[in-house]
Amino acid sequence: MLIELSRRAIKFLKRLPAKQESQLVRRITELAQNPTAPDVRKMSGFDCLRVDSGEYRIIYTLRGDNLFVWLVGKRNDDDIYRKLRRMLK
Repeated sequence: MLIELSRRAIKFLKRLPAKQESQLVRRITELAQNPTAPDVRKMSGFDCLRVDSGEYRIIYTLRGDNLFVWLVGKRNDDDIYRKLRRMLK
């Protein structure tokens, strides 16, 4: 499965310390192998899936044979949902 990342997701990942960045990249790679893992949840109000990785949340969709990562952000921050609403309008 091919992995695509939005510009916002790439920008967020680049700003993280190397350890957190590598953990999230590893988790995204795992999602490409198993996009509907047991800890994946469908988001209400959006046609997206979400998964937590430590203190971060990954929001993504499946597009045919591609995994498209919309956003990566802090779990306890509502900002990620405001950004998602703006992106999907």
